[in-house]
Amino acid sequence: MGASVTSRALAVLGAFDAEHRSLSLTDLARRADLPLATAHRLVGELHRWGALAREPNGDYVIGRRIWQLGLLAPVQSGLRQAASPFLHDLYGTTLSTVHLAVRDGLEVLYIERLAGHVSVPVVSRVGSRLPMHATGVGKVLLAYAPEEVRVEALRHLTRITAYTITQPARLLEQLRRVRAEGYATTGEEMSLGACSVAVPVRHGDTVVAALGMVVPDLRRQLPRLVSALQVAAHGIGRTLAGSASVQWK
Repeated sequence: MGASVTSRALAVLGAFDAEHRSLSLTDLARRADLPLATAHRLVGELHRWGALAREPNGDYVIGRRIWQLGLLAPVQSGLRQAASPFLHDLYGTTLSTVHLAVRDGLEVLYIERLAGHVSVPVVSRVGSRLPMHATGVGKVLLAYAPEEVRVEALRHLTRITAYTITQPARLLEQLRRVRAEGYATTGEEMSLGACSVAVPVRHGDTVVAALGMVVPDLRRQLPRLVSALQVAAHGIGRTLAGSASVQWK
């Protein structure tokens, strides 16, 4: 039985990711594994509906209507709304890049980001996904993930920089320390010149997100940043506990 129209349309939308935010029709057809004529018809329908937008050079990008629908997702509307004032307070205090992230399978999904003033190489964007083992927020989420998730993640410890931890035993020890100390750090493991620190965000007893910052160096300011993050994370958790409208998967 052939693929349905719905599955083909979803394949077109799924062709976009953090590294492929703008695609030509030919590239869309190739990445969606569709004949060019089929891709042309589906792209036309998605464009008319607003799921895709067309750039001046003819390439396609995700349209505003998809963005509007995404904002309705509980993880977006509830968590982002609860966290927003605390993220802005953190940013105002530190002027560093601030992240709010959740786990999506074996990856970190960034649902909010405030860009810092200090020039630090930051690869994450809102909506982007990165490997858990190479990011501060990812290590937090991995430390509190179900055991089967950790086991699977340990099989995919890809090296991103010379400092990325790819030894399972070493990462497991770091995750044990995250649970014991309440925070995670990275040192140029995702991008050279960038360090990060992150803490868990709890809804009741469950870790539902991670809150982190990216800075050039952690050596002299780690205690101050951890304290600021933990205060903010506690505030977010308190807000979530008082909101009956927040839903969790």
